[in-house]
Amino acid sequence: MPELPDVAGFRRFFDTHAAGGRVQRVTAPDAAVIRNTSPQGLGRALHGRRLAEARRHGKWLIAPTDDGPSVVFHFAMTGLLDWADAGGERHEHDRVVFVLDAGELRYRAMRKLGGVWLARGDDDIPAITGPLGPDALSLGRDRFSDLLSGRRGGVKSALMDQSLLAGAGNLVADEALWQAHTHPARSVADLSEAELAGLHDALQRVLEASVEAGHVPGKPSWLTHARDADDPTCPRCDSALRRDKVAGRSTWWCPTCQPQP
Repeated sequence: MPELPDVAGFRRFFDTHAAGGRVQRVTAPDAAVIRNTSPQGLGRALHGRRLAEARRHGKWLIAPTDDGPSVVFHFAMTGLLDWADAGGERHEHDRVVFVLDAGELRYRAMRKLGGVWLARGDDDIPAITGPLGPDALSLGRDRFSDLLSGRRGGVKSALMDQSLLAGAGNLVADEALWQAHTHPARSVADLSEAELAGLHDALQRVLEASVEAGHVPGKPSWLTHARDADDPTCPRCDSALRRDKVAGRSTWWCPTCQPQP
């Protein structure tokens, strides 16, 4: 599932190919993923307008135009952006196509869980995204501790709560918790200030390396590399990894490095 690092990569892709382009028309091979208007309404709102550089908040990509409306993208499980020459053959999962003066920006998704929204101004964006906490990549230690301090429930659930901090998904959360030696079901209220600081630092390391790669990389020294092996073992201590449902998601951890509370 695309998380903050993937959307950071989509932002770079958008800025490389589409920013500065003028919208000629919008076509929608699958109009169902246009969530709050029609293909015709989206096309009318964008026609003739020039796309500016995009910005990202958590897992959302916001692409403003030069004089008002913005396109808001969410990529859910399988979404991505593609670029092609105008009129070129389209992929079967291209759902919305923005025809620009230099080519086509295509929103592609095998499963139709994300979508494309039209925001006529910045005031419309919160209604589209829902409540979002500060972007996870922007958080300093103190702000991170303030957000989590006094919160009830497990730490993985907190990291993945987009209204608390925006951007971390399943892979990022598991990796940061493993690097911080913290069990994913550990109660946030039981974490010391030193443990919160260590978790913050691990989260920032994971996000920074992942944003650079455009995805959560499977480094040999990372949990992400080990979790898909036939018999996964911890890259740090070689113990057999454990897998279970935590915060409603399939979760991997090391029972030796991340002792259960």
